[in-house]
Amino acid sequence: MKRLDYPPIWLLGFMALAWALNWVLTKAGLGFEAPYALKLLGGLLIALGLLLMALAVFAMLRHRTTVVPHRVPSDIVTDGVYRLTRNPIYLGDAFTLVGFALLFAHPAGVLLTPIFMAVIQRRFIAEEETWLRTKFSQEFQTWAEKTRRWL
Repeated sequence: MKRLDYPPIWLLGFMALAWALNWVLTKAGLGFEAPYALKLLGGLLIALGLLLMALAVFAMLRHRTTVVPHRVPSDIVTDGVYRLTRNPIYLGDAFTLVGFALLFAHPAGVLLTPIFMAVIQRRFIAEEETWLRTKFSQEFQTWAEKTRRWL
């Protein structure tokens, strides 16, 4: 099961839930045709999410550390987009989920985002921060004090 325990799989699962929620609400007569502005916002959030993910991956590659969850990092990345948030890839995932719900599903799908974030926190962030705290204790402590986990 660990082979499938990766954030993109969880993101796709939550996107499928948003899609299913749209289907259920539509069948119940509560369908919603999003206005253009909401669809535009959804598209912008997806673009922002993808940009955050790309910037984070490039920063990690520059530092020659792993981007793969469940692997111990060889370096701590605190520059670039990591100055704004300790988890830009996961934040990008959250933006992508919100954008997907607004653009392709139902605005009620946005309510799945805090649940998604809690899953990511429990499945990935807790383990990653433990490794960073252990391997780079002072540097992690300084970074964590000045940089929020999400925003």
